[in-house]
Amino acid sequence: MANHPSALKRARQSKTRKLRNLAHKTRAKSVVKEVRALLESNDTAQAQEKLKKAVSTLHRSVSKGVLHRKKASRKISRLARAVNRAVSAKPA
Repeated sequence: MANHPSALKRARQSKTRKLRNLAHKTRAKSVVKEVRALLESNDTAQAQEKLKKAVSTLHRSVSKGVLHRKKASRKISRLARAVNRAVSAKPA
């Protein structure tokens, strides 16, 4: 355990940041799951709406330094591709 005041402060800061980062990661995972669930239930209209929210949430996580930019980009790309396939497969 840390003994010096600066090391104690650093430990407190990292604990706070860990909790904040965990909240952002959980939020991002939840939004992605919601889109996938809507795709499973063939609700493409709502999946398109949720995709916008998911993209926004993932970009926000990147700006906060929680997710790597390429990981978020990959998740967005795969989600968008899945939604677009579902939309084009569904008869109009």
